[in-house]
Amino acid sequence: MRYEIRVEGHLSETMARAFPELGHVVMSGQTVLFGRVVDEAHLYGLLARCQSLGLCVLEMRQLPE
Repeated sequence: MRYEIRVEGHLSETMARAFPELGHVVMSGQTVLFGRVVDEAHLYGLLARCQSLGLCVLEMRQLPE
């Protein structure tokens, strides 16, 4: 499965390194994290990582393959 997670603000390169399995792009005051998510546990782990870093998740969606 491929997912996109939009978070508020511009992630620094240091913060983006907390998600080595995902690519990222900064645009319009948001950072979009994207990439393959192997299973539901991985997805919940990514969201927990966002929460522990104090990131505000604006949107999360599954992308077509």
